[in-house]
Amino acid sequence: MKIAIYNGQIITPDRIIENGYLLIENGTITDIGTNFDETVFSGEKINAEGKYISPGFIDIHVHGGGGGDFMDGTEEAFIMALKSHAKYGTTAMLPTTASSPDKELFEVFDIYNGLKDKDYDGAKMLGLHLEGPYLSPLQAGAMDPDKIKYPIPENYEKIYNASKGAIKRWTAAPELKGCDVFGAFLKEKGILGSIGHSDAVYSDVIKAYENGFEMLTHFYSAMSTVTRVNGYRYPGIIEAGYLIPGMKVELIADGCHLPKELLQLVYNVKGVENIVLVTDSMRASGMPEGEVIIGSLKGGRIALYEDGVCKLPDRSAFAGSACTADRLIRTMVKLAEVPLYKAVQMLTKNPAKILNEHKKGAIALSKDADIVIFDEDINVSMTMVEGKVIYKAQ
Repeated sequence: MKIAIYNGQIITPDRIIENGYLLIENGTITDIGTNFDETVFSGEKINAEGKYISPGFIDIHVHGGGGGDFMDGTEEAFIMALKSHAKYGTTAMLPTTASSPDKELFEVFDIYNGLKDKDYDGAKMLGLHLEGPYLSPLQAGAMDPDKIKYPIPENYEKIYNASKGAIKRWTAAPELKGCDVFGAFLKEKGILGSIGHSDAVYSDVIKAYENGFEMLTHFYSAMSTVTRVNGYRYPGIIEAGYLIPGMKVELIADGCHLPKELLQLVYNVKGVENIVLVTDSMRASGMPEGEVIIGSLKGGRIALYEDGVCKLPDRSAFAGSACTADRLIRTMVKLAEVPLYKAVQMLTKNPAKILNEHKKGAIALSKDADIVIFDEDINVSMTMVEGKVIYKAQ
């Protein structure tokens, strides 16, 4: 079936095309241009009404949404999250796990592998992101410290085999004993290694980067900075993130985790090509504020969702994000004052590139027709995945 989306402002990595159109056939973009003549087109026509036509958002760190968490161990929870995020422009994602017993992790693998090829009218799953269990107890954050452990080959090989190839990204703390060998294992298997929930010093990060850890998970959150030992200062992960030119950094741009000044600092130092926006959202995303469980319903922990973010019960620290993809763009544009097309690149082209997803991440010929239409305030009116409309605002 042929589809035309026209009368919109098409966002590319380099510019915005005014009065643009694109043609879609069999889920693939076949033509892009301006001044569409609808009188000569016989397929389905979608009038963007002057709004922005953007590549679909790719969220590579997301724990849940719409009331469901990927650690709940049910297909229903998966679908709740996948459908909920589609309403806010997410067309593809990496469902993300939390540190947990292997049995719970294997249940997630089974659900993922059973669901990935089904038709569920939500964001497409590109693989899984394992956040843990090889993390630093000194930087556990909202992770349960009782479920953190060291990377032992017998354990991570068992996890990898049980996943049946589903693991696309793995977050770990590189200073842990055995993480050098673990990093080499990830590189051999083609899994993106990411540094997070870590108390590493600069030398640890350099070593990890050379060994295949290419990214910093939720930059500034649950990671080390400058420390002093006997009067001498030692740079940590944050400083390494700035100093290593090719290191990618992940930002939770919800307006809560990082203030305007830090968002602008990261943008000015790292440049648009090294930043990936993520929601890192849990089940509260897209839901009313109130008390919520982070992690699985069976073994999760209580948190408070208020003021647009999740907090520990005593409000001493954040316990997770309730962000959606549209909010990431809105924050970068309205708060950090980043040009719209550059903000969109951080949530489309950049994550697609780091995941080696060559068919996604941009509006270009032969790419998948993963499309989002939104207005000046980044309110999403339509989400399309591979040529199929999966969400349309009423």
